[in-house]
Amino acid sequence: MTDPTKSTTNKGIDTSRAEPLDLTVINDEQAGVYGAFVGDREIAGLPYTVAGPDRLVLLATSVFPEFRHRGVGTELVRRALDDIRTRGKTVTIMCPIVRSFVDDNPRYADLIDARHPGVTRPR
Repeated sequence: MTDPTKSTTNKGIDTSRAEPLDLTVINDEQAGVYGAFVGDREIAGLPYTVAGPDRLVLLATSVFPEFRHRGVGTELVRRALDDIRTRGKTVTIMCPIVRSFVDDNPRYADLIDARHPGVTRPR
């Protein structure tokens, strides 16, 4: 049941608690992870492996529980894919969150490696 005292959007984000975050996304190439930070605190990550000179395999998006349902995962994926595009690479998607994001944002579909697309959305 929905609490009538709380304001929500159609995505189920509780906007009465979801203050805007000053999010920074950093690609730690040595660790193989895109990390989302608020200040000095890492709050989310998207690890990857390098699969040749032009392809990354995106593994699994994770967000610390207290930061979930605030758009952190979506923004992390968006910024990671924007960085990957800038670097001229393609991706293999193993993470269902990244797959859903790309399916919902077809302008990123060209980043998917045609020979190694990864997971697909169930039909």
